[in-house]
Amino acid sequence: MSVDLNVDPPKFKYSEMIRAFLSAVREYKKPTFIAIIFIVLETLIECTIPFIMSLLIDTMGDYSTGKLGDASIMNIVLIYAAILVALAATSLVCGITAGRFSARASIGFSTNIRRDLFKKTTEFSFNNIDKFSVSSLVTRQTTDVFYIQMSYMMSIRIALRAPLMLIFSIVMAVIQSPEISWVYAITVPLLVIALGIIIYVVMPIFVKVFKKYDALNESIEENVRGIRVVKTYAREDYEKAKFKDRSAEIKVGFTKAERIMALTNPVMMFSMYVSMALLIFIGSYMILDGIGWVANENGELVIGFASLTVGQLSSLITYGAQILSSLMMISMVFVMISMSTASMRRVYEVMIEEPTIKNPENPIYEVGDGSIEFKDVNFKYKANAQKFALSNINLKINSGEMVGIVGGTGSSKSTLVNLVSRFYDTTTGEVILGGKNVKDYDLETLRNNVSMVLQKNVLFSGTIKDNLRWGNKNATDEEMVEACKIAQADPFIQTFPDKYDTYIQQGGSNVSGGQKQRLCIARAILKKPKVLILDDSTSAVDTKTDAFIRKGLRETLPDVTKIIIAQRISSVQDADLILVMDNGTMNGMGTHEELLKSNKIYKEIYNMQNRVGGSDNA
Repeated sequence: MSVDLNVDPPKFKYSEMIRAFLSAVREYKKPTFIAIIFIVLETLIECTIPFIMSLLIDTMGDYSTGKLGDASIMNIVLIYAAILVALAATSLVCGITAGRFSARASIGFSTNIRRDLFKKTTEFSFNNIDKFSVSSLVTRQTTDVFYIQMSYMMSIRIALRAPLMLIFSIVMAVIQSPEISWVYAITVPLLVIALGIIIYVVMPIFVKVFKKYDALNESIEENVRGIRVVKTYAREDYEKAKFKDRSAEIKVGFTKAERIMALTNPVMMFSMYVSMALLIFIGSYMILDGIGWVANENGELVIGFASLTVGQLSSLITYGAQILSSLMMISMVFVMISMSTASMRRVYEVMIEEPTIKNPENPIYEVGDGSIEFKDVNFKYKANAQKFALSNINLKINSGEMVGIVGGTGSSKSTLVNLVSRFYDTTTGEVILGGKNVKDYDLETLRNNVSMVLQKNVLFSGTIKDNLRWGNKNATDEEMVEACKIAQADPFIQTFPDKYDTYIQQGGSNVSGGQKQRLCIARAILKKPKVLILDDSTSAVDTKTDAFIRKGLRETLPDVTKIIIAQRISSVQDADLILVMDNGTMNGMGTHEELLKSNKIYKEIYNMQNRVGGSDNA
């Protein structure tokens, strides 16, 4: 069960979202601040260089007209050259320093986001996890965080640099020649309007494309996880086609957006060349005739005497290029921020998700025994669900008893035992463990005392010892061997060349299903719990091994309450109590002999499993 939050995102204030992400800067505030300082210095220097160049050009002009002698011109040229070299070198150092610190700040920022996001996810209850698909969580942890990182780095470097460059260049252009700087009042607004239209059209496209990443990741994940099934049914072509279709959707979206974005370059070049043409035309006229547009006493532009030098015209052209390139960079930042905003919203949705199951204010840190009692328990997965997954459950299990649970697929057997560990909370009623409501226990204490082997057995990459120590990180070699003997895992482990140091590949792909189940049972035993729950955890082992496991559990763990969910009657028939589930309700309860006489469902299952050839595997 999964719901993609992209379909109906929760309402929240963007100001709160920004504050939440800025809190992830933490220890990287100093690198961020240093990067900003050097970016400001670099921008100031780059805007100063054209001004110095204009002075040098004008000086050379004075020399060509005979106003300066040979000795004077050489000294002046050397001074200006030294200043320009010093400014260029300083600008280079500032740029490199700003780049290093902004990279460190952005990478650290994204690292903190990933840590916060991962920590938040680990705190989720099953209810919270059910709201997100696995592929969506992976996308948010990887692709979305990457775009947020890039946006943060661009915000430090370009989003700060571009406006500063724009402002400084306009100011310097006005200082150089207020009579001709009005040219920018024509070209700049045109470029701003054009870029604004492009961004307005492109932003929704990027938002839609990001939603398709989840579907692509889901396709990849399903194919990798189920590669054996894919090959078994020779469905490689189908999977390739499915992946191709989802990749094509992303390709079409990005291609459409990039085609529109490609217009920014010709628009900018057009504005730049128009500006240069106007500057050169008007500036040349002013240089040759000394006449141009000037402001009168009322601030109106009129024809009058306006002086302009070749150096000033050269610097105006340079400042024009800087102004237009700054606008171009600002447009790029807006596009990047629009893309990252969608990513920020998706990540923020996870970060603001409140775990539905939390520790009580004054938790209990000790579980008395393994007795379990369900009192008038009703449960449904969603508050607005019309039907209860569990209804009217009243059950009492004494500490140390072995209890079997049988029933058809979808009869809520797993749902029932999930309430003991508080993977879900009851909708109404109480679950009592060791005489206390499970909601009163510290969560870590509760789950350390209720050891559960799930239907989907998971082993992690590492040695057998590494996997077993998930149950008890301080377990000795002797304790691991003992647990494996109980779970009937020791015999096959001894056949491996490296025995308990044998490396288990990711997901336990180098061991069989039955071996994986037995290792998981051994891992659960190592926790030394008060309650041990086996949720259909012996389905892949043969009947003989299954019987040995149950015998070992009964003989070596007499004080541990054992709950066995099974499809085979033979797996539970020697239990102290057997519970028959049907459609979320208790259909029957008793011993094997009692249920054969009184319960129709139990009798039908038993007869079906023993009808043909005496097989008890249905």
